[in-house]
Amino acid sequence: MKYFFLSEGWTIGRVWASEGLWQITAWRRQPDIQRMNICLLEQGEVMWLYRVEDAVITVEVKPITSPQTGISSQAIGQVILRRLMSAEQVIERLETASARCQLQSIESVVQ
Repeated sequence: MKYFFLSEGWTIGRVWASEGLWQITAWRRQPDIQRMNICLLEQGEVMWLYRVEDAVITVEVKPITSPQTGISSQAIGQVILRRLMSAEQVIERLETASARCQLQSIESVVQ
């Protein structure tokens, strides 16, 4: 598994595997990307931890657009994440930050 942190208010766009842009018709499924119940609080910003399958090598992220205007409140249009983190790197990052865990049920952690 690989990981990345994503600020609240941002969403995932396109995804790339080693063969290029993720093609749902070729893979016959969406890429496995899951938001975990762990977030960092850094300078008042909430950054959620996401887990992705090993086949994913690059993820495009972008601010969520307002439903009323269709315009993002962020100045940045999109960002490409090319260096996803290992589990060890995530643990190192969590050790140096203010982290909180939101658990809906203990089963989600134990599995």
